Formats: sequence, structure tokens, C-alpha cells
Amino acid sequence: MKKAIFCFTVIILFFLVIPTSYGALNDNDNDGLIDEEEINIYHTDPNNPDTDSDTYNDGSEIKNGFSPLNPKRIKQIDNDFDHDGLNDAMEILFHTDLSNSDTDNDGYKDAEELDKGFDPTKKDAVLKQELEVSLKEQKLFYIVGGIKYKEFKVSTGKKSTPTPIGTFKIINKHPKAWSSYGLWMPYWLGLGKGKFGIHELPVWPNGYREGEDHLGKPVSHGCIRLGVNNAKYIYDLAKVGMTVKIY
Repeated sequence: MKKAIFCFTVIILFFLVIPTSYGALNDNDNDGLIDEEEINIYHTDPNNPDTDSDTYNDGSEIKNGFSPLNPKRIKQIDNDFDHDGLNDAMEILFHTDLSNSDTDNDGYKDAEELDKGFDPTKKDAVLKQELEVSLKEQKLFYIVGGIKYKEFKVSTGKKSTPTPIGTFKIINKHPKAWSSYGLWMPYWLGLGKGKFGIHELPVWPNGYREGEDHLGKPVSHGCIRLGVNNAKYIYDLAKVGMTVKIY
């Protein structure tokens, strides 16, 4: 008798528990996104297959990289639903709230925190910061928490004076360093033994600055040149000891 009651109880629990676990996989509006994703990740309407009423269903827009929250045909990478400086594609990668400009409610917008290497989903938490430079692409990437957060066009060493390949540490920084080639290197970040580094487009003593048209082309003496403003952005976030990978 006890055995029969036990079996009956197990059967009842089975039918009570299983529907709950399957419920998490519901797609109530049949748009290709499960309800849990719609509510917690994409902030779309789980009861409306076309949240932004643009005639494309939410699942199709997500699959093709478009925003299901903007009636204009716009990519997630170009849409900032909560106006926090972080595009929707990045919000998804960093697990931040697309509908809340300050996910962890600490008084700083999500993009502001990432710019300084903080985790925008947890108060006072820090994410690993590093830089990567692709000689082939002529780009510098700012990596936060293992994710390529921002990228900038650069100019690296020409064939006769190539930029060294490898993993380096920033050994020093200076707002306006002087080069042995006879020109200023604003926002200097020294690498290796200080023989080369990252800096803004150089300035000659007469005030002439190397042109923006050099960016994207390997023309330097081995340094990694960044454009105006971009160099300051990297300089401000960079810390002595930060890893820089060049490949």
C-alpha cells in the first residue's frame, strides 16, 4: 500500500514539475523567440510577434541583426534603445538591460562604466581590460571582459620599420612625449622597452600634424598611431601594466 501511494505521489509530482520546466521554453507569440528571452534579454513583447510594428517579426529581426524595438529598419549595432551610449548589440553581449541606461543603478550609465573597465551589471565590479592591434586590419581594439568593445583605425610600422609582433605591457605613459625623429608624440603609451608605443598622430615642432589620411596604412617608424581624440580616449583608460597584443 505504501509503495502504491509513493508511486502515485511521484506521478503527480512529475506532471506538476514538467510543465513548469517546459513553460520556460514557451514562445507565446510564435515569433521564434522564447518568452524568457523576450522578457529578460531583448525586452520585446512576448505576446506580440512584431513589437515595433514594422511588419517584421521579432525573431526574424534578431536573427538578421536588426532591432525589434525600432520601427525603422535599423541594425542593433546602430540602435541605442535606452540612450546610454551603448548600442543594443553590445548590450546583449554584455548582458546589460536594453531598457535601462544604468543597469546596476549605481549612478553611471552602462557605456560610462565600460569606458573605464567597470562591469555595468554589478556595482563596483571590475572587468579585465586589454588592447589588441591587428597589423593586417590596421585597427586597435579595446577589449573589456574578453569582448571587443571598441575599435579604432591606426597606422603601424612600414615595411622597413615594422611594428613588433607579440604580447607587451604598457611600461609608461606621457601626455606629450618627444621622439628621436624630431617630433612630438601626444598621448604616449610606451611598449616593450620603450622603443615604440601607441600615440596620437605626431606633431612636428612647427605645428604640422601628420595627416588623418595616414590612418589605415602602415607608414610609421614602428609606433602605433591613433587619430585625434581616439588617442586621448585610449590614453585615459590605459594603465601602466595593461596588456597589449600585437598580431
